[in-house]
Amino acid sequence: MNRRVLRLASTLFMGLRLHLVCTLRGLPVGYALTGAKADERLVFLDVLAGTPAMNRLQADGHRQVMIGDKNYFGADFEETVDQSGVELLRSARKGEKSRPEARFFKPLRQIIEFINDTLKGQLDLEQHGGRTPAGVIARVIQRMLGMTAYHH
Repeated sequence: MNRRVLRLASTLFMGLRLHLVCTLRGLPVGYALTGAKADERLVFLDVLAGTPAMNRLQADGHRQVMIGDKNYFGADFEETVDQSGVELLRSARKGEKSRPEARFFKPLRQIIEFINDTLKGQLDLEQHGGRTPAGVIARVIQRMLGMTAYHH
């Protein structure tokens, strides 16, 4: 089975939140920059709708697998994601019974932290230097392009 696993993450900086979909090697494949209080689920659905390559069946007929944290929940949300051709794995929320995919998360935690640290540290995302919303957006996009170039 040849599935590409993608990771959903969000990073808060300077009152903004960068929502990121990337491969397990850290290659960004989709993102959105929002206010800090934006609903991660709605943002993800927008990113998914705007990036058709993420939500189609693979050539071998398998679904795209994405890993998110426990904030990506809800029957309507999960049904919409499922209908888009994506298999979303997430950890259980308090009060939920353990989910079978939980065994995958612990080994992947180090990879996820590496991606977040790269964005915050090596790319100086927290020190972007933008003085206007347009300046912040331009600098974030520059860093995303930098991460993409780094992985090619």
